[in-house]
Amino acid sequence: MKKKLLAGAALMLLAGPALAQTGQNVDWPLYTGDVMGSKFKPIDQINASNFSKLEVAWRFKTDYMGNRPEYKLEGTPIEVGGVLYATAGSRRAVVALDAVTGELLWVHGEKEGARGAAAPRQLSGRGPAYWSDGKEARIFYVTPGYQLVALDAKTGMRVQSFGTDGAIDLKADDTQKIEPDLTTGEIGWQSAPTVAGDVVLVGSAFREGFTPTSFKNNKGSARGFDARTGKKLWQFNTIPQKGQPGAETWLNDSNVTAGNTGIWTEMTADVEAGIAYLPVEQPTSDFYGGHRPGNGLYGNSLVAVDLKTGKEKWHFQFIHHEIWDYDMSSAPLLMDINVNGKPIKAVAEPSKMGYLYVFDRITGKPVWPIPERKVEKGDAPGEWYSPTQPIPTKPAPYARTGVSEKELIDFTPDLKKRALEIVKNYKMGPIYTPPVVSKRPGPLATLSLGPANGGTNWPGGSFNPENHTAYLFACNSCLQPMGLVPPPPGFSDIRYVEGRAGQKVEMVNASGADAGADSAPTARKPPPPPANDSDDFGLTVQGLPLIKPPYATISAINLDKGDIVWQIAHGDTPNNVRNSPALKGLDIPRTGQTSYNIGTLVTKNLVIAGDPQVTTTPDHPRGAPLRAYDQATGKEVGNVLMPAGQSGSPMTYMVNGKQYIVVAVSGGNYSGEYIAYTLPDN
Repeated sequence: MKKKLLAGAALMLLAGPALAQTGQNVDWPLYTGDVMGSKFKPIDQINASNFSKLEVAWRFKTDYMGNRPEYKLEGTPIEVGGVLYATAGSRRAVVALDAVTGELLWVHGEKEGARGAAAPRQLSGRGPAYWSDGKEARIFYVTPGYQLVALDAKTGMRVQSFGTDGAIDLKADDTQKIEPDLTTGEIGWQSAPTVAGDVVLVGSAFREGFTPTSFKNNKGSARGFDARTGKKLWQFNTIPQKGQPGAETWLNDSNVTAGNTGIWTEMTADVEAGIAYLPVEQPTSDFYGGHRPGNGLYGNSLVAVDLKTGKEKWHFQFIHHEIWDYDMSSAPLLMDINVNGKPIKAVAEPSKMGYLYVFDRITGKPVWPIPERKVEKGDAPGEWYSPTQPIPTKPAPYARTGVSEKELIDFTPDLKKRALEIVKNYKMGPIYTPPVVSKRPGPLATLSLGPANGGTNWPGGSFNPENHTAYLFACNSCLQPMGLVPPPPGFSDIRYVEGRAGQKVEMVNASGADAGADSAPTARKPPPPPANDSDDFGLTVQGLPLIKPPYATISAINLDKGDIVWQIAHGDTPNNVRNSPALKGLDIPRTGQTSYNIGTLVTKNLVIAGDPQVTTTPDHPRGAPLRAYDQATGKEVGNVLMPAGQSGSPMTYMVNGKQYIVVAVSGGNYSGEYIAYTLPDN
């Protein structure tokens, strides 16, 4: 990296925490609370008896952390020693706040110019990470332009002894040559680094959306760096090349050309065992894999590597030759369980598929059998299909895994009849029913639940190590039509891209794309017209979801037994459902809310999560409740009203004997804000 490649700046208001460290303190130093991924703290000052009494302690609006407000704040702050650190705004600035008052202590931002504007993952990202050796303390984060930056935790200034002037250019450091150049080459990261002992773990990500411009995109990897010096300790390349283990699973030398296969979500580690756990996504592209025949290791796998060397210890491939966009989205959960009287050091991987895969984290052996099951073979020209896929026998799926008539809306016979008329032009089936080449009148696409946004997405799960139970939010209604059409000229060199016959093929971008501070302002597109069920592209029935409730759930899964203990609908019934003329006079139980961005927080006895959508109900004015559930039963025991939906996972900490809960909210016309809740002093 050229010296001072990108300009950095830090504004320090206070040199460090202004808090006297007296009373009980409980910290939250990593995105998932700890390196094991638990999102758990065994404190209960805030409990079932008083949760509804929570008050706002402070709030921090992120509008000025960049040159425009951000409406997609997905961060989870960290907190150590009375100081809270978070990424914020369209600049992905790092801010340090007094954890009690919310006062800004310092802010650090990087102006990356053209490189930031070309970044595939922009905005504030998921958050920073904390490291200390007892003498000094550092904050690590990855910029939109793909630099790993080390900041002094007290001042917010770059640590000059780390890397080059406090940063590592992750594009220049890669073992591959980033194409077409370091400025515009598509690779980046939006997740929080994982600090495991003295090793900083960093992954890779690509543009969100279904279709890269080329199946020859840049390749993904994970890297480990020395937290003190920035020296690269290892790089694990997720697409094995000639002579490397797994290369034989890429037929026709497709490993040479295939791209993506990143590790775009959080990683976890067992520091005592010296193992890091890498959840790997799929190769290019999401719904068509004809350019990469074969099972394609390490696509859609969990890979355990030596924490110090990056050498593989074991792997498990969840999906062979992935063509559904079920890319592994969640941090692996590391917990000690007891199965049939046998203690097991386990790792459990939530998934978009709605399966929780459980392994011995030292050996990689499944705790319960995961046999290969035959799946349907498709007929897309040039595609290669795996005849089998691994399906867990335990735990049972905690989200819907396919689409059939029984999943369709059934509030009334007329609504069900109309739903059946709509889906007759689509293909339906169980999980791993392949995409189809779209044609009119049909099949227009394969209907599936889970791909893209279903099951458990990037917020991942949480677990209580004391009761050996995982708590998982899942979208139960994220309907994805998977149709294949030839790309229009100049669109992509992939033979087939996602689309439906008769529909204009456009590049799919996630919300927030090209919205970073270094991006040129883009013209706002007019909102799409209201969905009309007479339009077979709408996949709605009189404005109601085609799929019946519950639209989203939270499940408690005990991993000693592999059983779902309870499952509840999460989120109020959306306004468009509650107020639908088609449902007038009907008593509709709480439906939950369709979403992919809800993470759960676990305290001593509570599971805490907020609604993703704003509603107005007889029980509360306009807003989105932050809810608390009893861990043992799933019963809601309290809630407080937030001004916007939860968009980042909640976290908790205790300073001077007082507990706080912080959650990010944003969406719609409400820009990003971190809100801290605590109990009144009296």
